[in-house]
Amino acid sequence: MASRCIKRYDAGVRVSEFSFDLPAELIAARSVEPRDQARMLVYDRATGARRHQVVADLPELLQPGDLLVLNDTRVRPWRLRGRRASGGVVECLLLQVRGDIAEAFVKPSKKLSVGDRLSMEDGVVDVELLRDLGRGRWELRLWVRGGDVEGALDRCGRAPLPPYVDRPVEEDIAADRRRYQTVFASKPGAVAAPTAGLHFTPELLQRLTERGVDHAFVTLHVGEGTFAPIRTEQVEEHRMHREVYELSRATAAAVARAKARGGRVVAVGTTSCRTLETCAIEAGGVQPGSGASDLFLYPGARFRCVDALLTNFHLPESTLVMLVAAFAGHEQTMALYREAIAERYRFYSFGDAMLLL
Repeated sequence: MASRCIKRYDAGVRVSEFSFDLPAELIAARSVEPRDQARMLVYDRATGARRHQVVADLPELLQPGDLLVLNDTRVRPWRLRGRRASGGVVECLLLQVRGDIAEAFVKPSKKLSVGDRLSMEDGVVDVELLRDLGRGRWELRLWVRGGDVEGALDRCGRAPLPPYVDRPVEEDIAADRRRYQTVFASKPGAVAAPTAGLHFTPELLQRLTERGVDHAFVTLHVGEGTFAPIRTEQVEEHRMHREVYELSRATAAAVARAKARGGRVVAVGTTSCRTLETCAIEAGGVQPGSGASDLFLYPGARFRCVDALLTNFHLPESTLVMLVAAFAGHEQTMALYREAIAERYRFYSFGDAMLLL
């Protein structure tokens, strides 16, 4: 299924309208434990009411008959750390792997040259730089000691933490690999986690089921575009990277049942939201299908399927905060972000959540 974009967007929206000042100390470097104890700012779009709760309160906030839609993509642990021949530290984030050829972001890139060979993860993987693709991106060849390439990467690689999450060389690799993955992740393919889903535990999902709240899955493999800044002044001039998605017949049927009984479709995260709206039909349901979506949702967009949204707090001037503003309204979203900052909510991938009803 080809991606579809509903062209009812406001013209002349400037990227700078989604800017805000965020104190550095509010950027979460580590996750809350247990997962469902993250704080949650709850906003009712109909009444304007706000409440400060925690994710574990979801069973009391949702109604029997509602449907949670979660993204079951699995993050590949393809971040590698090693050294140049000179001894300097270097890091690779692999984006695509085809046999022994890969594309990756390599940093720092300034002192690297075609033909350089880098020893990664204590020599388990060697990287040979083949072609400079620009902006820190390289084509490279992988050499592994023992076994196939992807198997070696899955054994020795690190969680692809976003660049704003700082970890020392002696990071706890196993803990980050576990924590930067949803408990329901099943389909490998993402280079970043669908972070709203990180708040869920098996116990919370069970409590929601007992409450009468169903859940279903979509797949959207978060791609490199999640790291890309918007380089245009006007929002509508930005073009999204295409990301592979799949929406099954079972999920389409679950959405139809929820709509028929008057329940709400609650998208868990912007990735689930974009997948549902990519597949949405005028009647409010969705068509099953798969493909690559470049759907860009910003103020003026019309949501045909999603009735409520659970999401984290995002980077200023990002496509993610623009999606939230499309759903809740620009002024309301900026006000919610100011309130979250004043109340010391934690931001970004390991941060707190916001529930928009």
